[in-house]
Amino acid sequence: MMSELIQDLKWRGLLYQVTNEENIEKLVENETVSLYCGTDPTADSLHIGHLVPFLVLKRFQQYGHRPVVLVGGGTGRVGDPSFKASERDLISEDDLNKNIAGIEAQLRRIFNFDSGKETDAILVNNYDWLKDISLISFLRDYGKHVGVNYLLAKDAIQSRLETGISFTEFTYNIIQAIDFLHLRQTYNVKIQVGGSDQWGNIVSGIDLMRRIEGITDAEGLTIPLVTKSDGSKFGKSEGGNIWLDAEKTSPYEFYQFWFNQNDEDVIHFLKVFTFLSKEEIEALEESVKIEPHLRKAQRALAEEMIKIIHDEAALEEALRITEALFSGNIKELSGKELKDAMKNAPQATVENTEHPLVNLLVDAKISPSRRQAREDIKNGAIYINGEREQDVDYTVTSKDFLEGDLIVFRRGKKKYTVVYFE
Repeated sequence: MMSELIQDLKWRGLLYQVTNEENIEKLVENETVSLYCGTDPTADSLHIGHLVPFLVLKRFQQYGHRPVVLVGGGTGRVGDPSFKASERDLISEDDLNKNIAGIEAQLRRIFNFDSGKETDAILVNNYDWLKDISLISFLRDYGKHVGVNYLLAKDAIQSRLETGISFTEFTYNIIQAIDFLHLRQTYNVKIQVGGSDQWGNIVSGIDLMRRIEGITDAEGLTIPLVTKSDGSKFGKSEGGNIWLDAEKTSPYEFYQFWFNQNDEDVIHFLKVFTFLSKEEIEALEESVKIEPHLRKAQRALAEEMIKIIHDEAALEEALRITEALFSGNIKELSGKELKDAMKNAPQATVENTEHPLVNLLVDAKISPSRRQAREDIKNGAIYINGEREQDVDYTVTSKDFLEGDLIVFRRGKKKYTVVYFE
């Protein structure tokens, strides 16, 4: 009978490639399994494209298994070819350390590390063991077990043969295989989890363990690439990556990204990203069918993701900004909240003097012409800091400023523009 954990992963669509499903079933049923997933510190924050394998690791933890979470301080010094068209730029020592610190802090919010239980996660940095391997040891103890033809057959390497690949990136596959071997020897790790692009590296680690230690019970599984219902890649907005760092993507932006998902996608994303139960998600699926205008599923997705990545305070902030924009009461927002809310809104800068409203609407490109500006004002389509203004002779002065130098204009229901006065 299939284990509850594997059933749940399948129902959520989280299994793509599996080395031996039967063996994994036996492992998770018969013991507390240690398993790992890693990421290289190529930036000082993870983005949502990195999340799913780590959330799968978290699901294993919830079922009584022990995650080993790896930040690649060593592999990050080398660079993963990972189907890139060209060589990665090498990262400086200072940037690597900054990136490692940022990512480790984010992983500590996702996993339970210090509850005193056997299933507490372990955070490791592969620089700690890779730095001690000499060139001779690398060639004799590891390189001797890996054939060049074997490496050339790897998709990530094969895709680079025409454009060129350095020996540095060519060896990445071996280095990551060493990680799996080391974690087996140190923490008895038996399963590696990764994105679908990591299959070749996972299999290499299993093969290296078999050749060097005679280990035959190591397994691996990968997660399918998350896509939208139209087949397009998921994980970016118009402004670029959706980061886990609140300074790069504010809690309000993070909330809105999830809240704005289509009805066709939202249930799939609830399964993949949240820890809501099957029953809870199926109830939300029914809501999408019979009362889509309420957007209960989108709201649940946005709230759960904020709580997983940030905290309740961040959720409260996101909801407060959302309500203020919906009601027009933006004066109730703090300076930080106002700037977060308007981060992606069009901006204009004008001279710090008095301006007839009609002229200012045209100068800031809020209305296309003075005639249209007058019509917009008369029709009640213009809002200054959330308050409707219908006087075509109104003059904008410093008394309208928020935060000392800006005004938030709204034309219609959603078109916001921030005008700075200098």
